[in-house]
Amino acid sequence: MSKDRIDKVLSHEGYGTRRDVKRLLHTAEVLVNGTRITDPGFHTDIDSDEISIDGEIISIAKNIYLMMNKPQDVVCANKDGLHATVFSMLDEQYQSGYALENLHLIGRLDIDTEGLLIFTTDGKLTHRLISPKSNCPKTYFVRLEKALTDNDKKDYSEKMDAGFEVPPEDNEDAFTCLPAKIEYTEKDDEVKLTIVEGKYHQVKRMFRALGNKVVYLKRVSMSGIKLDESLEPGEYRKLTQDEVNTLLSF
Repeated sequence: MSKDRIDKVLSHEGYGTRRDVKRLLHTAEVLVNGTRITDPGFHTDIDSDEISIDGEIISIAKNIYLMMNKPQDVVCANKDGLHATVFSMLDEQYQSGYALENLHLIGRLDIDTEGLLIFTTDGKLTHRLISPKSNCPKTYFVRLEKALTDNDKKDYSEKMDAGFEVPPEDNEDAFTCLPAKIEYTEKDDEVKLTIVEGKYHQVKRMFRALGNKVVYLKRVSMSGIKLDESLEPGEYRKLTQDEVNTLLSF
């Protein structure tokens, strides 16, 4: 159940400011489940109530869930004076009204990092997933500057299994990373890494602490949602209902 004031709901749907909606409630026939409403503070359940204005039923925007394959050289921000932003890559319908006011990211990616981004208007879900206590898994494809020997792989695995000290960077303090999962591929300079934290530049800092350097980074999954590889960099789509359910059940 998602209840909100009728003036807030109608304002989000493009019927003007809350003051405009207050006037509308007295000049038009606004019905909720067939009952005339004039009180702007009336709470309506947008998931189940039928709202009509002068006999026309309106469709209330539910929560939005989008997946994007973020390209490099694009920043995870609403506005930026120097670079394109991921929000500027969305269609106009997501840059106005309800979406403009409420759409945000669940976690960010650095400007040079590619891959899975999730946009939503579901603030409760976002708060839960980005909480340090959530242990939300995030998997990255990583290309390293130095190819790994068998001894390197053994050393990396042991340290990832236990967690290890990561030095400070910029204004960020040193920290001991939680245990992480590393998977090796057919190429000795490519791995997959799954972490359950979201520290500043964490993946890059972890490999730097191990004496290596990340030269390419792409997030391929988060909270059980896998990047749709059919999406070209910069493309996006709505999450399927199964994907939404996966997020909501995490």
